[in-house]
Amino acid sequence: MPEEINFPYSLYLVLSEQDCIHLPWLQVAEEAILGGVDMIQLREKNADYQEFAKKAKALKEITDRYRVPLVINDAVDIAAAVDAWGIHVGQQDTPPSEIVTQYGTKFRIGWSIESLSQLDPPEIKYVHHLGVSPVFRTDTKKDTITEWGLSGIRQLKTLTPLPLIAIGHINESNIAQAHQAGASSMAVVSAICHSDNPREAALALKQKIKNQLL
Repeated sequence: MPEEINFPYSLYLVLSEQDCIHLPWLQVAEEAILGGVDMIQLREKNADYQEFAKKAKALKEITDRYRVPLVINDAVDIAAAVDAWGIHVGQQDTPPSEIVTQYGTKFRIGWSIESLSQLDPPEIKYVHHLGVSPVFRTDTKKDTITEWGLSGIRQLKTLTPLPLIAIGHINESNIAQAHQAGASSMAVVSAICHSDNPREAALALKQKIKNQLL
């Protein structure tokens, strides 16, 4: 098995304003951090540049306050504008090699992987961690190929040293199993964003991860 690269961000929140159904989205972000979220990705698929940039700047003020890494989904120019920690791209987005060519080592690059064949392309050498998407099928992301399941995480763990971020219907009932299967980080959306108490939701999720480590 390849030697694992350290990724100390076990609870990863993927956030958009439209996913926050009970509380204002920036309040959800802050409460989630106070509950134990280690990293936040801002995903605003339907926002124009100006709106996305404004949201990213507002969120960066919160993540900086708590020293939590901010990842921007897809929009490399916005990630650069707000000095984000990282960028996450999919197979149809800006290739990791192009990001490195333009920005050097400025960003930690996450890359969504939907099949085993995607471990082989030359792009993989520019990637710092992999989004295993989806582990379980979900209504928030429908444009994917493979439903990996826990067995898929286990298989990927034997094939790459890159940290694996499990995403797709991760919740309190299965987050510990995803971690046990080999995911370094578990990304959640509705498990926190749909909660009327995101701090408590994050606390419960983080406790499930900690209990699995005991």
